[in-house]
Amino acid sequence: MIHKPVLIDQIIEYLKPENGKRYIDGTFGAGGYSRRILEAANCNILAFDRDKNIIEIANNFKKEYGDRFNFISSEFADIKKHLDGQKFDALILDLGVSSMQIDQSDRGFSFQKNAKLDMRMNQEQKLTAFEVINNTAEEELANIIYNYGDERRSRKIAKKIVENRKIKKIETTLELADIIKKAIGQRGHSKIDSATKTFQAIRIFVNDELGQLEKILKDSKDILKKDGKLIIVSFHSLEDKIVKYFIKQNSDYENRARSKYAQNPVKIDSEKYPFSCKKLKAIKPTKEEIKENIRARSARMRVAIKN
Repeated sequence: MIHKPVLIDQIIEYLKPENGKRYIDGTFGAGGYSRRILEAANCNILAFDRDKNIIEIANNFKKEYGDRFNFISSEFADIKKHLDGQKFDALILDLGVSSMQIDQSDRGFSFQKNAKLDMRMNQEQKLTAFEVINNTAEEELANIIYNYGDERRSRKIAKKIVENRKIKKIETTLELADIIKKAIGQRGHSKIDSATKTFQAIRIFVNDELGQLEKILKDSKDILKKDGKLIIVSFHSLEDKIVKYFIKQNSDYENRARSKYAQNPVKIDSEKYPFSCKKLKAIKPTKEEIKENIRARSARMRVAIKN
């Protein structure tokens, strides 16, 4: 399956790529965002991704776009340390698992096909889903499933996992999915499979996705130039809440309606409020996009501008 960049039209509309500008694509993946931005203007992209399988795609981009494109193999939480103080005109992040990762069954992200329990975005890291499922204490495992998957029956699932791993190690995605279904049954008329929330929770934990997000949001204050744009697309309510809270706390959102022509205009303290935000409401995909790409249905985009 070809990876379709989610909300790309909205990103281009908001970013308004300009000649000579320098942008960061913090989650390069298959290069969907980078390609559209590079084709929209004579600008430059510095891309990052922690998945080593992406390097070949990035090398092909380099051949195609030359000096306008550069790539660093790194997780986005470490972007700041690679910049040597340079500042950029935008930071764009797509927090979802790429279609390539999902469709590569041996990566263990999906239970649609049988594979070893892996789920690592960076396959050089030591922690895998296998380690989490087979070695985590029952109470902690239940908390992971509940906190990261919003799975209300997490304790039943954790108990059943521990019971099964005492007999033999749980090694594959289908083994785990079957255990989850035996623990809580099917979800009735729900379109969501019984195993979906648990798999999501384990993936988020294995890759420290929320910790990574919190770090890059903090660092974005130093990465962006004045008027630089922060654009983040999330696919999970926990991620979206973190982004929404960060923007609200770091922007003069409460004074958004005050006119600059008012008798006593509000002067924005850029130290206290490093970002401005006129709309806190998330931007969602259109019905047409969801119809074309079902994986877009949970996407939420939030934006802010550096003061």
